[in-house]
Amino acid sequence: MPKREAPLEYLNQYLPAGASEKLLEYLHLYKVHLTITRTRKSVLGDYRHATGSDHHRISVNGNLNKYAFLITLIHEIGHLITFQQYGNRVNAHGKEWKLAYRRVLEDFMRLKLFPVDLQQTLLKSLHDLPASSCSDANLTRVLKNYDAPDKTVLVEDLPEGRIFKTSDGRIFKRGKQIRKRIECTEHRSGKLYLFSPVYEVEPLGG
Repeated sequence: MPKREAPLEYLNQYLPAGASEKLLEYLHLYKVHLTITRTRKSVLGDYRHATGSDHHRISVNGNLNKYAFLITLIHEIGHLITFQQYGNRVNAHGKEWKLAYRRVLEDFMRLKLFPVDLQQTLLKSLHDLPASSCSDANLTRVLKNYDAPDKTVLVEDLPEGRIFKTSDGRIFKRGKQIRKRIECTEHRSGKLYLFSPVYEVEPLGG
């Protein structure tokens, strides 16, 4: 999917019903230039602060389900608010970002936009936010339930010994879980790698 600037009426197809009005309040308040972009495996969204006469710029992957799209956008708005207040003087996902992210997320949660399971997961996460909303494994698992059917699954859903392929084409065998990571062996090199349990992969074979 090519990069696409986001006309306001175009946003509704990417958002949960009832979210657009509140979102537009934030985009207008902070003068955000929002771009919907192609799939990026390394990031779901990105924030670039305003320079000179340019507006703040946020990009979000267009292949995300509506709830993941909104949460990713809230994540990036959190970065914007943090930068407005502190510039580059604080950690990217430090306590200042956590507070900004929490406040914006709570603002949207009051609208009852999310399904019950996702609303409950978000409420739990607010009590102990991880270093990044994107690293919240429980949240990732619940969001996966609302993805369109495809060939990818989470590493943790594969049985030990199952062969799978990553997005860059490398082949691995699923091994044992080591604390919060899963040990997998790369077929070509024989090297061991530690995968997040919620990393998306394509199973191979039967």
